[in-house]
Amino acid sequence: MTTATIPNPLPVVIQGGMGVAVSDWKLARAVSLAGGLGVVSGTALDAVFARRLQDGDLDGSTRRAMAAFPNQEIVERILNRFFIEGGKAESDSYAPTPKLGMNMTPVQSEVSVVANFVEVWLAKENHDGLVGINFLEKVQMATPAAAYGALLAGVDFVLMGAGIPAEIPGLLNRLTKHETAELGVDVDGATSNYKITIDPQAIMGTKLADLKRPMFLAIVSGHVLANYLYKDPVTRPDGFVVEGPTAGGHNTPPRGALQLDETGQPIYGPRDIVDMEKMAAIGLPFWLAGGYSTPESVVEVRSQGAVGVQVGTLFALSTDSGLRSDLRSRMHTQLRTEVLDVRTDPKASPTGFPFKVVTMDGTVSENETYEDRPRLCDLGYLRVPFEKKPGAFGYRCPAEPTDVWIRKGGEPEAAENRKCLCNGLMAAVDLGQTRPDGFVEQPLLTLGSDLAGAKQLIQIHPDGWDAPTAVKYLLSA
Repeated sequence: MTTATIPNPLPVVIQGGMGVAVSDWKLARAVSLAGGLGVVSGTALDAVFARRLQDGDLDGSTRRAMAAFPNQEIVERILNRFFIEGGKAESDSYAPTPKLGMNMTPVQSEVSVVANFVEVWLAKENHDGLVGINFLEKVQMATPAAAYGALLAGVDFVLMGAGIPAEIPGLLNRLTKHETAELGVDVDGATSNYKITIDPQAIMGTKLADLKRPMFLAIVSGHVLANYLYKDPVTRPDGFVVEGPTAGGHNTPPRGALQLDETGQPIYGPRDIVDMEKMAAIGLPFWLAGGYSTPESVVEVRSQGAVGVQVGTLFALSTDSGLRSDLRSRMHTQLRTEVLDVRTDPKASPTGFPFKVVTMDGTVSENETYEDRPRLCDLGYLRVPFEKKPGAFGYRCPAEPTDVWIRKGGEPEAAENRKCLCNGLMAAVDLGQTRPDGFVEQPLLTLGSDLAGAKQLIQIHPDGWDAPTAVKYLLSA
């Protein structure tokens, strides 16, 4: 078994891998240089990368990283396909990247590998701080190629949540040696087990020197799943991030039957609170996330056996994040006036997991904006494959047109009020699509519902704060 490279000391502060390019390389780099673990979001990086190239890569950073990629023939193909000198016209649509599927094409594999390489390489450029990448277990078809690209760039940590990441330790072990690797894929109605395969040597054209094995942190909601993963050496991670229900993005559903409060939000109870003693008894390093955004909370969790905290909201609201500056400014104003509202929406995400949504005019959180958007699924990262017949697949998403969803075998009620997270999150980082008919995708924002630290920082820094300031604040006690 390949052994992970364990940093000494371990970072006290992990910056969350948020959204689609909210946690971009600039944010991760800033956090890493400040002494924390800077984390890039690995979600939809192929589309983010392709759209940056189509916007002209005006500062040259993307192409600078591409010049460091080990296979320049692949780089040349990608530049010929996506790069537009000076950037596309604002009214033009972005050219699409191929949707994920059970059989990855060479183009899909190459774009994904290079995209993830570029993001990690830029975050690590010219310093020896720690950089991680965050993946969603729900986006299984993207993971092997994305992880390989991150490993090629020397990523220090891989983090994964939104599911049970039992196969990731083995996947990383094989990819560090450039061996052919498989990852199981959940296929609706499957009559057999299905896997997606990556052959690194076929992609790169040769076998390279073995890579550093990054430390793998499984994102879990409590000690039960942590124990399950720990017991088998094959599934055992190198540590855990234990994420509570106040964290941003996707949340684990409440244990037991789903109950909603008077505002339509899921009710979490005592069973959803992490048992610190049982987590500490497992014996692996762990960090707490969701509700730990103040210096006092950092001290408290460390006194109970945790290494430290993972924090997202403070960094999403920092001036170093990938969020559109106008959206960040509006949230700062709402913070100052005590009206910033973050709801746990049980229906928003096509995954079926509760999802935190910031309430703001002009975003998809607003019913009128949501209703004005034609339902379509053109990015498809949250599509789920289903078996048409053995070995033949279709793909469906509850946020696609309802009649299409039903025609593919989906239940009508499962499509109600589903939001297109892919396009909404892209628009939040200024990479939203403009349709040929002139329709422009509107943003969707997510934060954690614990705003205690953010409220303190906005009082100290009324014009906003950068990522190093947030790290210093968290460690100040």
